[in-house]
Amino acid sequence: MLKGKQSWVFANQPVIESSSAVGGPFEAAGKLADDFDILHDDLWMGKDSYEKAHVLLLEEAITTALKKGNFQQEDMHFMLAGDLINQITPSSFAARTLEIPFFGLFGACSTSMEGLALASFIINNQGAKKVVTGASSHNAAVEKQFRYPTEYGGQKPPTAQWTVTGAGAAVVTDSPDKQGKLVTTSATIGKVVDMGLSDPFNMGGAMAPAAADTIISHFEDMKIEPSHYDLIVTGDLGRIGQDTTLELLHKQGLKLDTQTFKDCGLMIYKDDQPVQAGASGAGCSAAVLYGHLLKQMKQGVFKRILMVATGALLSPLSYQQKETIPCIAHAVSIEMNE
Repeated sequence: MLKGKQSWVFANQPVIESSSAVGGPFEAAGKLADDFDILHDDLWMGKDSYEKAHVLLLEEAITTALKKGNFQQEDMHFMLAGDLINQITPSSFAARTLEIPFFGLFGACSTSMEGLALASFIINNQGAKKVVTGASSHNAAVEKQFRYPTEYGGQKPPTAQWTVTGAGAAVVTDSPDKQGKLVTTSATIGKVVDMGLSDPFNMGGAMAPAAADTIISHFEDMKIEPSHYDLIVTGDLGRIGQDTTLELLHKQGLKLDTQTFKDCGLMIYKDDQPVQAGASGAGCSAAVLYGHLLKQMKQGVFKRILMVATGALLSPLSYQQKETIPCIAHAVSIEMNE
């Protein structure tokens, strides 16, 4: 199953049976609004705190994914999920409500693919028959923790990105019926890469080297060329991170272009939405993959994609102590079984 230095091959091809995406009002005004299952018209979502609204996002994403696959909560052997808030309390509180045996994950914005990679690993090795995985973020809750409360009205530089209010979830199973279904075929687990950047308003620039490192490692481990995939998608590098990653890959001989190399942070919002360099947040790649990209794969637009979610592993405390920003990226290959 281990191939190369840091990749897994899933010989049993775990099946992504169903998936869902939930978003907030800003996402409802974005490019991919039609691909969300639930869209809220305000950030409070009927709760008395943004953090409680954050919990609701993940609860709704998971229950919707279960419903779309005709599953019950008790059918799930495990739940793997995470977010950006201290001690991943939104995910833990959602797990409290859902009552599914729970693995709490923290990979910052790389959590979506960390979860899918581990879910596939567990299914592939017969550690479970049905697993649900997801990731989430809430703009107001995350901005309050990592930068400034939005009520302060603080100005942001052009390098800053907009945290997605959203969640995405998927049910992964060991179904023997793979015909015409989406399956995971491999995963590459990233290394922590720190190039010395310390600006929390330039996440894309900080994460780009980790994204490039994982992509290069994936192709080296798997002994394939980028042309193997119809699309290679990063999590939330934004404009600056995408440009930097392409430059780093070109230096290593991987000639990708913006037609086959996309970024979720540049896909979710419209050009006239004031998001500076693009979108970010653990819910960004989760919502775009589980809402939009898998839908396109089912429609035959793409047969094989490599999803590379990126994460900046900083905390408010590490920033206050003037630490630099370590980053990571995890990749999962998904294809339509024909």
